[in-house]
Amino acid sequence: MTSKSTEKYPLTFPEIRGIISHQIKKGRVPMADSQRKLNEALRARYVDRVKSLLESVDDEVLVVGSNELAVPCVDGNGNETFVVITLKVPTGTREGEAYDGYSAATDYAFKLTEKAKKAEAAKAAKAKKIERDKAAREAKAKAKAEKEKAE
Repeated sequence: MTSKSTEKYPLTFPEIRGIISHQIKKGRVPMADSQRKLNEALRARYVDRVKSLLESVDDEVLVVGSNELAVPCVDGNGNETFVVITLKVPTGTREGEAYDGYSAATDYAFKLTEKAKKAEAAKAAKAKKIERDKAAREAKAKAKAEKEKAE
């Protein structure tokens, strides 16, 4: 007597795997796209979307690479310049860790707050030094005036 699984699936897993691999070799079963092709398609889709968005607000958009757009513009002095937008689909690290945009955004926000704190501390230190130098100059001028008065 055979079991239910054997009746439902008369072939064993190794037999099924052999049939499928044979069909793939003959080109009868479509293979899944590689991750690289999927990333290229995703990037191309977003390049088109960003280009359409910029063109919808009457900007001229030049495609200068498979993942780059250039937008000609005029700066505050009337000079013509370009803004280049590069789109990429990050793959992650070599160790296999996937790219995490949320943690990257958190890290960037943390770096900005640290930079602002350092700038504030540097500004306070500079103001303190300016006051100290001013007091030293006044003391030196006072000592010089007293020396000249004594002579």
